[in-house]
Amino acid sequence: MFRRARRYAKIGVGAVAFTCISFAIYQATTAVPPLKGSQNTSFRKIPNRDQQLEKLQEGKPFDVLIIGGGATGTGVAFDAATRGLNVALVEREDFASGTSSRSTNLIHGGVRYLENAVKDLDFEQYQLVKEALHERKTLLKIAPHLTYELPIMLPVYKWWQIPYFWVGAKAYDLLAGSQGIEGSYFLTRRKALDQFPMLKAEKLKGAVVYYDGAHNDSRMNISVALTAASEGAVVANYVEVLQLLKKTAEDGSEKIYGVSVRDNLTGKIWNIYAKGVVNATGPFTDCIRKMGSEEVEKICVPSSGTHVILPDYYSPKTMGLIDPNTSDGRVIFFLPWQGSTIAGTTDTGLEEPVQHPKPREEEVSYILKEVANYLNPDVKVRRGDVLATWSGIRPLVRDPNIPNTKRLSRNHVVEVSKEGLITIAGGKWTTFRRMAQDTVDKAIETYGLKPVSGSRTTVTPLVGAEHFSRTTFIGLIQNFGISTEIAHHLAKSYGDRAALVLSHDSPTGKTWPVFGVPLHPLYPFLESEVLYAVHSEYACTAVDVLARRMRLASLNATAAFESLPRTIELMSKELNWSEEREKKEYESAVEYLYTCGLEELSTRAKFNAMELVRFRDAFDQFDPDHDGFIQFSDLHAALKQAGFQDISDDLLQSAKLENKDLVRYNQFLEILANVQNKEKPEEFGTAPEFDQRELEVGRTPIDRSNGSP
Repeated sequence: MFRRARRYAKIGVGAVAFTCISFAIYQATTAVPPLKGSQNTSFRKIPNRDQQLEKLQEGKPFDVLIIGGGATGTGVAFDAATRGLNVALVEREDFASGTSSRSTNLIHGGVRYLENAVKDLDFEQYQLVKEALHERKTLLKIAPHLTYELPIMLPVYKWWQIPYFWVGAKAYDLLAGSQGIEGSYFLTRRKALDQFPMLKAEKLKGAVVYYDGAHNDSRMNISVALTAASEGAVVANYVEVLQLLKKTAEDGSEKIYGVSVRDNLTGKIWNIYAKGVVNATGPFTDCIRKMGSEEVEKICVPSSGTHVILPDYYSPKTMGLIDPNTSDGRVIFFLPWQGSTIAGTTDTGLEEPVQHPKPREEEVSYILKEVANYLNPDVKVRRGDVLATWSGIRPLVRDPNIPNTKRLSRNHVVEVSKEGLITIAGGKWTTFRRMAQDTVDKAIETYGLKPVSGSRTTVTPLVGAEHFSRTTFIGLIQNFGISTEIAHHLAKSYGDRAALVLSHDSPTGKTWPVFGVPLHPLYPFLESEVLYAVHSEYACTAVDVLARRMRLASLNATAAFESLPRTIELMSKELNWSEEREKKEYESAVEYLYTCGLEELSTRAKFNAMELVRFRDAFDQFDPDHDGFIQFSDLHAALKQAGFQDISDDLLQSAKLENKDLVRYNQFLEILANVQNKEKPEEFGTAPEFDQRELEVGRTPIDRSNGSP
């Protein structure tokens, strides 16, 4: 009888859940008034990747073809599409797979640029700050779900710095004009410590606080790509340009009229034709320029900027910090971001750009050393606290339009080659929209295009913003029965499309929350986000999901690794992957996570994705709190649950763990591998303590650094 009652109860819960989710989606998609500036009252339709590939293979010439799916490239597609142009975009990897997902995540003018502009009487830097502050306002308006205002503290440890920083902050406010953003202000020593308790109190005189913008960079990039597609642009990731197609013009010169491309997922090769081609490939600018002509000189000077992610207790949830005077005169930002703390960045010159640079250990130590200088001595800055690291390559450029100069331009540069290739390079994340506008203006002039209207990107809301409000999360809680933390996360990541994400969700089987099955127990990311990314956001690989649709790889490399098997399992069911493809996904994802700070444990590659799912289930049975540890006394039973019966007690006791009573999941996998091979486990070393030594790292000149790409 009780079994039957439980069965009926489950059926009842499922029926109620289905009714609730159906009603909630209806409410979310029809009942919320549109934001001011929206051109539509319903969701814009976005073609899927297969449909986009079909359009790319029709053979009809486009007005403009854009190479590069980062912030600048998708911005150009967005701008061109809103003007009514027939536009296409191809990206050899994923949207935001490069620098656009590895920035400091600030939308800012750059207080350091303003200081340099005044000191050096540099009008170019002044113009850059002014332009960036204007763009900050625009991004806060067209993407309110992905952006937010962030107060940033300038600690003052010398009396003379108070008027200096205060005047500088007020000048920053004045240059920004009326934007609806809070103005700067001064805090006394006591109030500064109240606002930022982790701050070093010794010799502190007070603090100046100014406001800037912040965002989720890869989700912003994805939203720009989706918005471009909704406006009619044909965009496709994993389509690589192999060759620029050229023909002889009437005057005898060679002109570019298209590209030869390859779908990197299927290997298919075909040509795409266009009246003009735009090169928006960031650090790889010169690679495409040389396809046009081997004679061109390099204009891009790549610079690597490393960031680290620390636990949330390193900073207040609503206050950032800037160190304007590090030990070598650079700028370090220390900011709350996505429930953690981001610190960075370095500025290290590179000979050649790489797609996924791995942070150097000395750069990580440099950042931690500078952070420690500003924190209370009670806060022990430990290398072991670093949850993730990453490096982004900033594409500084020499302006080819100015002859006989080797000076690096801090602004963006638009170049037209003799073959007709337009290159947009330089600039920064904050100014991507203006860079795109200038590029499309040049394309219209160069290629004789006939737009329907002028640029509308200052008034066109991005996908997710049309029906979004600051109370969207409340409707998600009330209509779907999800937790407040998850509701905030979904609203701030997907805006008005959060309900569509939850349409892929399953009931939790609990009284509360009713929906919201987590992908990892320590973070608010959901399994339904994996499915939504595949169906609605052009996600093709596990890395696309974990690194760019979600931000788990950027927040916690180990948590991303632990979530990898389940992510592959979910995607495999949706995309009908073979076992070979699953193995490939796992291996390539692990390689990527190494660039995000994952410890390189050689044994991981010995297990396939499905085995890891089984091992994680076995581990979780003995980890009821989901804190990532099991008792050493439960290790024998956990290994048996994972399917290993022939286990020697001596083998287990010989494992030298950081804690004799607890076993981490990573260590569990190491032991599994050694049990499988019947080898004696090697020592599981602890993370190295933070090294306070002075570092000599080859970095770019201080006056070129603004602290973020």
